[in-house]
Amino acid sequence: MTPPLSTPGPTLGVVGGGQLGRMLGEAAGPLGIELIVLDPTPECPASPVVRDQIVGEFDDEEAVRELADRSDYLTFEIELADPDLLERLETAADVPVHPSPDTLRTIQDKLVQKDTLTEAGIPVPEYRPVDDAAELRAALDEFGTPAMVKAREGGYDGRGNVPIESPDDAESVLDSIAGPAMVEKFVDFERELSVIGVKGDEEVATFTTGENVHREEILRETIVPARASEDVLERARSVARDVLGLMDGRGVYGIELFETEEGEILVNEIAPRPHNSGHWTIEGAVTSQFEQHVRAVTGRPLGSTEQRDPTVMTNILGDVDETQPAELHGLDEILSTPRAALHWYGKRDVRPLRKMGHLTLTDSGVDPDEPAGSPDQLLARARDLRDAVTFTEG
Repeated sequence: MTPPLSTPGPTLGVVGGGQLGRMLGEAAGPLGIELIVLDPTPECPASPVVRDQIVGEFDDEEAVRELADRSDYLTFEIELADPDLLERLETAADVPVHPSPDTLRTIQDKLVQKDTLTEAGIPVPEYRPVDDAAELRAALDEFGTPAMVKAREGGYDGRGNVPIESPDDAESVLDSIAGPAMVEKFVDFERELSVIGVKGDEEVATFTTGENVHREEILRETIVPARASEDVLERARSVARDVLGLMDGRGVYGIELFETEEGEILVNEIAPRPHNSGHWTIEGAVTSQFEQHVRAVTGRPLGSTEQRDPTVMTNILGDVDETQPAELHGLDEILSTPRAALHWYGKRDVRPLRKMGHLTLTDSGVDPDEPAGSPDQLLARARDLRDAVTFTEG
């Protein structure tokens, strides 16, 4: 049973205070839940909307211990959290950690993640661990090129993923990864999909399947619902629920998928936290992924995952050549467009292709005098709005 509300309310400690921490803070306030975040960057993006920030590295034992001592619940918004430390503190400080540290440990190593999925019979692209250039070349003889070489640890949101076009590039690609690696066979996919799933106490739910557009390994847009057949969408939901069945601990999980040309679904990667491809849920769903995560990790009932309207989310990325103070120009068109919503992450500096914010556009935002447009119209209009803003005007 959910305890009664009081002031101050319960405190949720979050390892990580980037844009995900910021949006978790925005979602927690109306529920009467206060956030404290731990992040190495002073005045991190989450800091204006949470009760307090502890400045420290994600694996700083003293800092994480302070976070646990000041919190009723613990979670994380970045995979760089230390699962061993969280596991120790869960016992020592008697504070529940969700998702479980063991789930984080499994997902942090992409090879272990893929092995876990394979052992459970969940379909994934063909893959091999590679310890040196000779092993990589041998795998490429089997898989062909292009292929994708991935850092097993430390990579998330496209970081640590390096496409390889020729066996001659094996040494240089592995040098760029500089650590344990794996290689995946190239999937000639029809589209990239994602399902945001959430686990509560005896509850499992999924949001509407989204379609993702990546370029240079960075998510550019998410279109919801995905432009795929109902059979494919149902298969994606089914695979996502199978994945959720493997995960231990409450919370939101971002499940990235490939739809093959034959209509099959393969799991690409899993994030044990709110995910960029779920940002559309703030305006486009009854309950956002951020509110769902706060509800889940604090043991509260889940909200509805029903989609309100067709929605497109597009990231606002740094369009600069070098790091400079962040100053976004050209906001009038976004702010004057019905059913367009701007989300600014509060980062002080902009770097090339850095995620600085996002915008969403929901159905009749295409034209307030017309009924809802097609997904393609909605996507085109969202791109126009995104392209109207820039960090380079001077």
